[in-house]
Amino acid sequence: MVKYEIIKLIQKTTGEKREKIKIECPQNISHGDYSTNIALQLRKNPEEIAGKLKSNLFERVETVRPGFINFFISKEYLKKQIKKILKEGDKFGRLNIGKNKKTNIEFISVNPTGQLHVGHGRGAFFGDCLANVLEAAGYKITREYYINDSKNSNQIQELGRTALGKGKSYLTPYLEILIKKLKPHLRKFKSETDAGYFLAQNILSDIRKFTKETLRIRFDLWVSEQSLYRQDNVKTVYNFLKNKKLVYEKDGAFWLSLSEFKQKDEVLVRKNGQATYFLTDIAYHKDKIKRGFKRIIDIWGADHQGHVSKMKAATKILGYREEFDILISQVVRLKQGKMSKRKGQIVALEDLINEVGLDAARFFYLTKSLDTQMEFDLGAAKKQSEKNPVYYVQYAHARICSIMKKFKMQNVRIKMTDQSVKLLNHPSELKLIKQLIRLPEIIEDTVKDYQVQRLPQYATDLSTAFHQFYRDCRIFSRDKEIKNKQSERRLRNARLSLILATQTALRNTLSLMGISAPEKM
Repeated sequence: MVKYEIIKLIQKTTGEKREKIKIECPQNISHGDYSTNIALQLRKNPEEIAGKLKSNLFERVETVRPGFINFFISKEYLKKQIKKILKEGDKFGRLNIGKNKKTNIEFISVNPTGQLHVGHGRGAFFGDCLANVLEAAGYKITREYYINDSKNSNQIQELGRTALGKGKSYLTPYLEILIKKLKPHLRKFKSETDAGYFLAQNILSDIRKFTKETLRIRFDLWVSEQSLYRQDNVKTVYNFLKNKKLVYEKDGAFWLSLSEFKQKDEVLVRKNGQATYFLTDIAYHKDKIKRGFKRIIDIWGADHQGHVSKMKAATKILGYREEFDILISQVVRLKQGKMSKRKGQIVALEDLINEVGLDAARFFYLTKSLDTQMEFDLGAAKKQSEKNPVYYVQYAHARICSIMKKFKMQNVRIKMTDQSVKLLNHPSELKLIKQLIRLPEIIEDTVKDYQVQRLPQYATDLSTAFHQFYRDCRIFSRDKEIKNKQSERRLRNARLSLILATQTALRNTLSLMGISAPEKM
């Protein structure tokens, strides 16, 4: 990766720590392909540092006051990357920085009281995409769904009342249909708890089917909250906290002392003797730790924001010193248009996907940072034109497939040689290669900060570079500099190889996002 080759050179030259060296890709091409402000950071003369950065990687290195160094990558290096990409194929972009580190990603984890709605879609697709990225970077991933199905919970009790016709807190069109379908079975239950638990299991069955078949998300584990009680995990972790002298009684309830972590104390067991959600959550995370995960990532909804710092404090009490991140999925609103099946204030995720398609839904959800509120542009997602970004990207891939099919029908054999690649000198060709080689860097950066919105942006930028190349560079060249048929064939083969490399990068990027790469549109 170019970015990290530059970092190693700077590290060797300046002695600065790797993590403190920042490399950017300037939007203005006059500022180079890559740029650093390391001289400004170190308060040194940029020309002095630049003078020591010798490498065949660069065509030239320029300095800008007060402390910027701009790098222009050599054409020779860029051209060699095409062969490398084609050789790696489906593995292009993959890294081994994870070194098979056991990583748990828990996402969706919706209470089994109804359908998934459009807000849940954000965490669902983000979690799946992040898992794909981490897998591509060499981590051993477990995708996990936590089921809040404790029989003691208020939600199960209320669901039971709804199921038995004693309440309407959770009554929705979906539940009305399901309860009517299950009515012969529900009549057997006299206990609201048992009726609620039975109904929750049927809702969960629908959620499991929906995530697998419609969302195309595969979970490795579905962990039941109720199982934590059956296996005495909740009791065990409570005794663990009690033995550490962190539990005290107040007003008939039992509290966890969190003052050491500058947090408000939290109730573990209520006056009625029932465990709180916080206690079962601690037990759940203790189970994750016991299973040997060295990196734990939780993706929660915005309503759990206040729970984050307390949960992090709890894992420290449990003695966990590995990586633990809690990501909050912010609110989603629909923009433009009306859902054909919209009912009330809650829009089912299934209805949205039926309206715009799974690929468009995934792409649009992934375009915004998870921690910012977003508007889902329903009108744009339904368009079959360049104004729809996922259509624009998929069209680039389909166009490549069409080009390759045409040459295959003409029995054209693509033979790339060092001589043919040397003919790739057009600015649009070089710009396309510069986009291609960024995919591994995108993956590594995303592993560090979870900003998966880089992927749809990269796919869009790559598609733009390809479309520009296709407009500017003929596959069968009529360029004046081509003197004979042999040179014409070499240039054609070089450009076809570049197209194949682009197809590889696009396909791999779409795969990371869980989006299809159509061969025709």
